[in-house]
Amino acid sequence: MQLFYNPNISENDTTINFDKDESRHIIKVLRKSVDDILHITNGNGWLFTAKLITAEQKHCIAAIVDKKHHAPRNYKLHLAVAPTKMNDRFEWFLEKATEIGIETITPILCDHSERKFIKSERFEKILQSAMKQSLQFYLPELKPLTTFKDFISQEFIGQKFIAHCEETDRKSLKSQIKPHTDITILIGPEGDFSENEIITAIASGFIPVTLGETRLRTETAAIAACHSVVFSNE
Repeated sequence: MQLFYNPNISENDTTINFDKDESRHIIKVLRKSVDDILHITNGNGWLFTAKLITAEQKHCIAAIVDKKHHAPRNYKLHLAVAPTKMNDRFEWFLEKATEIGIETITPILCDHSERKFIKSERFEKILQSAMKQSLQFYLPELKPLTTFKDFISQEFIGQKFIAHCEETDRKSLKSQIKPHTDITILIGPEGDFSENEIITAIASGFIPVTLGETRLRTETAAIAACHSVVFSNE
């Protein structure tokens, strides 16, 4: 199934208009024509089945013939991850986390962070592409770049963890996960969290955890944490 994404569709709509780029893709690449069926999601759980009624390279229109709402998972995963020095590594994380399953991603600035900015628009496109490729109907929310201090000062529902590499008292993340419970996990930069950040997070109720016996790159640690949560809820 080829899945399209249009955030502006609601369950009350009867037709869908595709922009110039999508229309060209439908006609030139997918070689669709009038009466062919398309599948579209709005990223909020809805899957629309639509039939092409206008098939032109610059403007395609489809009539909605069926719609179905997919219920969200009974837990929410929020990863706060420091952007990596190499931008492509963070983009890889965004893609794979979306494929595995995640609700919210917050890039965070830490004491040891080397990358101080992100390309939000590009990141959003990666999330959209990964959602469509993996045939999911919920688009992960990408939060603005936030400082570590501002992030942990927020109120969170459910469990809170900080994964770090310091040789202190840490528990295995897998052993601490409670199924069907919202979870927030902090993943630090290449240089790990600073000692002060770890102390501050623990004082704010975050449980220190380890993701295994080996030292993982930031993006690998984030994916390992993501998979552990999803696997524990299957």
